[in-house]
Amino acid sequence: MDQTERRSFLLRRLLDEQPRYRGMEIPSDAEAQKQLLRGLFNVRMPGGIGDEFLRIQDEYLQEETRQKGVTRLKDLTSVEPGIYLWQGDITTLACDAIVNAANAGMTGCYQPCHNCIDNCIHTFAGVQLRNACAEIMEKQGYEEPTGRAKITPAFNLPSRYVIHTVGPIVQGPLTERHEEQLASCYRSCLQLAEKSGCRSIAFCCISTGVFGFPQDRAAEIAVETVRTYKKTNHSNIEVIFNVFQNRDHERYRDLLG
Repeated sequence: MDQTERRSFLLRRLLDEQPRYRGMEIPSDAEAQKQLLRGLFNVRMPGGIGDEFLRIQDEYLQEETRQKGVTRLKDLTSVEPGIYLWQGDITTLACDAIVNAANAGMTGCYQPCHNCIDNCIHTFAGVQLRNACAEIMEKQGYEEPTGRAKITPAFNLPSRYVIHTVGPIVQGPLTERHEEQLASCYRSCLQLAEKSGCRSIAFCCISTGVFGFPQDRAAEIAVETVRTYKKTNHSNIEVIFNVFQNRDHERYRDLLG
């Protein structure tokens, strides 16, 4: 199968899986097909789907990532000892662990084609990631508290693991409690990464999107917490601050080095 054939197979299986979508016409345009496929991945609830689907899905997602281009840690230049700044798509970054800014439900973003990092990571990891998160949450029996972290395999992403953390939601004035919760996210991820044998970890800008944490202060807390953790624990873990927007790159560039 080529990518077009794989995409067509996945679309038909996902459409047929849900009665409300059966009979929906698949667009002829490749980009429209990709958007539809992503949306179907996003709204699909956790659950088994069969080995054939998973095999073809894995082939499709891995080829999509290959075409986008994979960035490896060895390709980056540190801005401080053991600390890197990289602007790009975290789903194409090959390191030991990438951090997902999750919600309290921990099973991903269900809004079709939403551009949050939670949605992107779950889309390109494949349906296995949502299933793995759902299994963790079923065993836990309650929503994930703010400031903690959970780890899963990365499945079809080029990293080894995804570490999921729930950042604070800021809907009014920023408080010391919000700041401590955000710092706890970074510490929890670092601790869990090292406990799991990771030598490198890439952080997204936790809580700065729809969660409303002021971006300048969030960057300060991220850098302060990572520096303190590495110094206090004599840690050699390599940390990548991953940003997507130019303004975030400027913020971190001013704080680092």
